[in-house]
Amino acid sequence: MRRNSDNSDNSDNSRIKQTAADSRRGELREIPPGETLPSKTWRREPRRTETRPIESDAPSAQAGEPAPRQQRRGTSLHPGAWWLWSLSLGTAATRTTNPLLLALLIATSAYVVAARRPRTPTAQSYSAFAELALAVIVIRLLFAVVLGSPIPGTHVLVTLPEVPLPHWAQGIRLGGRVTTEGLLFALYDGLKLATLLICVGAANALANPARLLKSLPGALYETGVAVVVALTFAPNLIADVQRLRAARRLRGRPDHGVRGLLQVGLPVLEGALERSVSLAAAMDARGYGRTADVPAPVRRTTAALTLGGLLGVCAGTYGLLTAEGGRYGLPMLLAGLAAALAGLHLGSRRSLRTRYRPDRWDLRAWLVAGSGAAVAALLTLASAHDPGALHPGVVPLVAPALPLWPAAAVLLGLLPAFLAPQETS
Repeated sequence: MRRNSDNSDNSDNSRIKQTAADSRRGELREIPPGETLPSKTWRREPRRTETRPIESDAPSAQAGEPAPRQQRRGTSLHPGAWWLWSLSLGTAATRTTNPLLLALLIATSAYVVAARRPRTPTAQSYSAFAELALAVIVIRLLFAVVLGSPIPGTHVLVTLPEVPLPHWAQGIRLGGRVTTEGLLFALYDGLKLATLLICVGAANALANPARLLKSLPGALYETGVAVVVALTFAPNLIADVQRLRAARRLRGRPDHGVRGLLQVGLPVLEGALERSVSLAAAMDARGYGRTADVPAPVRRTTAALTLGGLLGVCAGTYGLLTAEGGRYGLPMLLAGLAAALAGLHLGSRRSLRTRYRPDRWDLRAWLVAGSGAAVAALLTLASAHDPGALHPGVVPLVAPALPLWPAAAVLLGLLPAFLAPQETS
């Protein structure tokens, strides 16, 4: 009897092991008729989980190739370098009215933006700045047609009815002759302002405003927050308008005209108000506005250095721009810059904040900023040595020529398209 009980126990243990193995494999073994399962087993089928690959926009790696890695934060370019490059191109645009050089500056900024623009909502604002620049040119031409132009011309296109004005409005006229020379002068002038706007749009598309805010000194942090909020308002507004217009098109509703503008404007305004309230709540929750206890003599010294430095910069700049201030202009400018920097350094003690993973100013940032500064410096020298090439006249009416070495200087602005890293987010 004892041997039979041992045999039955062994058979039960073997059935338990077989049933457990079947359950681990997710299979159900068919039980023959008349056979019962041991009391220690179960017939519940384990839950099967299916793993799916995560979809990604990045291309999948081929066999034998290493998988692509995410771009590290340390490899991204400093946002201040992009702003220096863009503002340098804008400075170069103010040095000339040659439409060929201005068009070359626009093409340079557009190529760099197309090559190095990150995939962020604020990066889509470049097209909006281009449309604003086109509107500026149209408005400048309309002013030249309606209000006249100070440039005398002999090629009359049309003569509009002139409205008589009182004697106190001398120098202003409404209507009259519209000449080709006046329109061409207005076109050159409007194109210069449009190029400056497009360069600022390139900075908005390439530089992250939040990262730029982290790079400011502590004394300018509160001012920087206000500037960054103002700079990000326009791209967010443009993104909201594009999103709402696309949604209305998908629903088959009109998105053009006065009616479409009114029906899109209200949700955009509501979104802007909600974003402002959320920003205020986030700033309050993070303790924005807290300052450290600084002694009164340090505060007074900081204010005196900052104010005196700014006045010195203004006086030095005025001295450099005038012929009489050539002696004291440069020393006053340098002394003002030194005093202002010292004031900013002392003022940074009042700001209680830290920087998480700060952006580094590396060699590529120096090269990007240096390429823009080289364009501005070379065009400034060209405007001083050959002003006729950079400022073509309209009387007599002649076609503008492209100066070679200023054009080659503008092409230096293309270096960021090959030196800067591609930022994905």
